[in-house]
Order: sequence, then C-alpha cells, then structure tokens
Amino acid sequence: MGIYLKRLNYLIIALCEAQFKGYSPAMLRKLYNWTMSLAAHKHASPALAAVSFSESSFFPIPPDILLLPMVINQRQKAWFLASLCTISSVLGGLMGYAIGYYFFALIGEPVLAFYNGQAAFEKFTAIYGTWGAWVVLAAAVSFIPFKIATIASGVAGLPLLPFLVASTVGRATRFFAVAALAYFFGPTVRHFVERHFTWVSLVLLGLLIGGFLLIGKLS
Repeated sequence: MGIYLKRLNYLIIALCEAQFKGYSPAMLRKLYNWTMSLAAHKHASPALAAVSFSESSFFPIPPDILLLPMVINQRQKAWFLASLCTISSVLGGLMGYAIGYYFFALIGEPVLAFYNGQAAFEKFTAIYGTWGAWVVLAAAVSFIPFKIATIASGVAGLPLLPFLVASTVGRATRFFAVAALAYFFGPTVRHFVERHFTWVSLVLLGLLIGGFLLIGKLS
C-alpha cells in the first residue's frame, strides 16, 4: 500500500505543477482581473456557470475566483451560487470525460499539451486502475487541475457512476466551503487575496505540494 501512496503523491505534485506551468504571474493576474470583472456584470450567474463548466475541461482559472465576490455581493444567494457552480462543473466534467473517451487524439492531447500536462496524465493513467475515482475526488476537491482528471477518466473508461459521485461530492465540498468562507468573512478575504495575489498562489501551491511530500515520506 505504501508504494501506491507514494505514487499518488508524485501524481498530485505533477498535477499541481501542470496547473499553472507556462503561465507568468502577469498572465495569471490578467486572467484573474478579467474573471473578477464578470462578477459585477448583470449576467454574472450565467458567467459563473460558464466558467465552472469550462474549467472542468480547458479553462485555466478556477470558478472560486468568481464565486467569492459574487457571494460577498449577494449573500442571500450564497447557497444557490454554490449549487450552480457545482452542477455546472460536474456537467463540464462530463464533457472532459467525453473528450477523453471519444476525442482524445483530436481534442484531449492538444489540451494536455497546452497545459504541459502530458507527464501528469501519464502518471495518472499508470495508477488509475488502483485509485480510480479516489483520484477524481482528490482533483475535484483540491486545486489539482480537474480537467486532467476528467479527460483521463474518459480515456481509462472509468464507469460513469463512480465518476459522477466522486465529481459531485468533491466539487460540492469545495464550492460550498468557498461560499461559506465568503458568506461569513466577507470582503476581508477578497481584499487580502487581491493585495497578495502572487504570494497567496505560491504559498497555497507550496503547502499543497509540501503536505503530500510529507505524507509520502511518512508512508
């Protein structure tokens, strides 16, 4: 069992690195600002659904960035917005699954190449038979790139039921947690993230990778 835990740790680290590899801080900031501008738009809810859907298969910015200010501005709709985010993301995950299952050579490979995710994808499929839906759950609830997990699930032919269960549980856990954070702590969270955007991104990624490295050593 220990060797599989170590392999899973290496996979998670590779997936984390693949999420933002090739993106400069300036590029990420530009994408962040564009996504944030959608929160103030009159069609913010459809925009949230679109970002949540597309992030599960190709879009680089997670919907949390849009969900956070929307909940701050509309606290009474916090749980509706979290539900919208969850449903849209799971549906987007099905599209990622379909890309892997039916159109991997045509669409899946270019998406992975764009995010420099080929190595992570190969490691994913190498241990998929052992971990299966558990890796999908890890990607759904954390900042591991969910798009790689959904595409790989289709390639590996993971049965749809465990894929949907893992995706729904993981996405709901994550987005309702973000909504609760925004609901109870308000603008303070957003101001801190915006003021220290680069450092927050690096620290969160470092803590995630460091945590799994530690688990790997202990296992």
